Amino acid sequence: MSAAQAGVAAYPFWLGAWLVALLSATPSSFVWAQTPTTTTPAAPQAVAPAAPAAVGWTVQVEAPERLRLLLERNLDLVRLQKLGAEQNIGDDELKRLIDATPKQARELLQTEGYFDPQVKIERSVTSADSAPVALSVQVDPGPVTRVHRVRLDFQGELAVALATAESTSTPTAESRRAATALVASLNKAWPLKAGEAFRNAQWVDGKNALLSQLRSAGYAAASLSGSAADIDASNQRASLVVVVDPGPLFRSGAVDIEGLALHERAAVLNHARFELGTPLTETMLLDFQERLLKSGLFQQAAVTMDTDPEQAAAARLLVRVKELPANQVTTGVGYSSNSGPRVTVEYLGRRLFGLPATLRNKAEWGRKRQAWDAELSSHVGSDSYRWFSGITVERLLTDTDTVLAQRLRLGRALEYTRIERSHYLEWDRDTRRTELARTVNEAVTFNQTMLWRDIDNPLLPTDGETLGVRLGAGQIRSNNGSGSSALGRIWARGTMYQPLGGGWFGQARLEGGHVFAKSSATVTDGLGFRAGGDNSVRGYAYRSLGPLRGGAVASGKSLLTASVEVARPISASLPTLWGAVFVDAGDAADAWRDLRPVVGAGFGLRWRSPVGPLQMDIAYGEATRRVRMHFSVGIVF
Repeated sequence: MSAAQAGVAAYPFWLGAWLVALLSATPSSFVWAQTPTTTTPAAPQAVAPAAPAAVGWTVQVEAPERLRLLLERNLDLVRLQKLGAEQNIGDDELKRLIDATPKQARELLQTEGYFDPQVKIERSVTSADSAPVALSVQVDPGPVTRVHRVRLDFQGELAVALATAESTSTPTAESRRAATALVASLNKAWPLKAGEAFRNAQWVDGKNALLSQLRSAGYAAASLSGSAADIDASNQRASLVVVVDPGPLFRSGAVDIEGLALHERAAVLNHARFELGTPLTETMLLDFQERLLKSGLFQQAAVTMDTDPEQAAAARLLVRVKELPANQVTTGVGYSSNSGPRVTVEYLGRRLFGLPATLRNKAEWGRKRQAWDAELSSHVGSDSYRWFSGITVERLLTDTDTVLAQRLRLGRALEYTRIERSHYLEWDRDTRRTELARTVNEAVTFNQTMLWRDIDNPLLPTDGETLGVRLGAGQIRSNNGSGSSALGRIWARGTMYQPLGGGWFGQARLEGGHVFAKSSATVTDGLGFRAGGDNSVRGYAYRSLGPLRGGAVASGKSLLTASVEVARPISASLPTLWGAVFVDAGDAADAWRDLRPVVGAGFGLRWRSPVGPLQMDIAYGEATRRVRMHFSVGIVF
């Protein structure tokens, strides 16, 4: 390699070393010789403005309690209080919220009837810059505006009916009386009456309820023609006017039915219980629908009507049903401290030999009770009644006797939404065995029963009442030497369910009965009375309270029991599990004067199970001085 080539090859090395030394030197190490030149300064870069510092604040609303809660729920200044830092709300935004608060507060107060309120905001001075701003919203609502007068005006067909001349026998007079009664009920239900404080929520709700009531009463096309609330703030008076156009009264016309395959149209129409031309109220349609479901023939039922005002004089009804199967078998298991473990099998035929009749067969086998119950029933007829005939064979075991009973019955039943009635002829025979005797009793009676209920839930009620009554009269005879005797029988049982507040629910029951017969007569087990057990007097064995006869407890002629219970859910997380405390009392005897009511008291659990109710009680019997557990559960498959 030549010297020249070596110099060229080494050039990058010493040049790189020189540059490194130059860049690593301190500014004071060198003096740069530069030729002065004219340069254009670089354009300054845009700098984003700093975000406003977030501020926090506290708000105290000073107003009467009810109004304070309203303002705290709805004022933006209060609702955004805890979100100030997260939303990056600065001084300017806070000032806007403060400025808007008086107007917003006045608008809220006007909805409660205060049209001349005084609202001011005070801002406390704080020493530390980082301390939250303390605000006080001070409200003087002033006098409340009250309703001075109310006028509900009705137009259309309802107005015509109201103006019709009074009469006592014509259809026009009947229409007028119905219209007058309807308008009276609407005025009575109107929430804002003269002298009451005007509240916007009641004003809106009242108009909506007015239309709802009219539509429920058969005016399905009802609407508001106009409404006005004239507010005189200086005199704190409100004059209210509502103009209603009820439209035509809808009356029943032809009935269209969808979903029938197994049954005839009569299976639906016989449950309507109103004629063509009857005013169609919402209650009538709902009752029609409920009767279809209670008939046991349909799984689903829906009743609607055509709301075209042009067809109101004969509105078509549409009934959609889904039939239950023609044959059904149901099995179940259960346990009760009254009768021990049990197994049930039930067959239900809803179309017997192609005829409009239902056959029910139910067999139950338990440790203390074995029974077979069968009933043949017609479908509901055009007169709303159904005929039925039945047979029951039952064997009951207690600690002291065994009773084998047979019953035959024939009668008619009428079932309304809240009331069920029946009257029937019954033959009743039983054979009672004890260690000392065997007694055979026989009776023939005519009976009338009535069941009335108005409860919120037929399976697990918490509010309402039920009442069951049974009256009977007939003849009874026995093989024990007492001969035969005429008899009369009365029995009644009433139950009341009542919410008590604070999550508590109360239940009270009163039951009584008596057989009127000569003192020496012995009644059958089915007509007589015993007490004790789950649904009678807890703390005592099933059917253990009654007169002694043949060395064992027997059925008496008089009965009186009562029960009081309070219960509530154990916790909010377990709303279906309830705890209860109760006191029961009662007795059965051969005469009222021989009744010696005993007391049982205790506590228990109630589980509102999706497969059936479960109840477990621990009760102390005051007369026996023993603790007894009462347990019952039933599961149907």
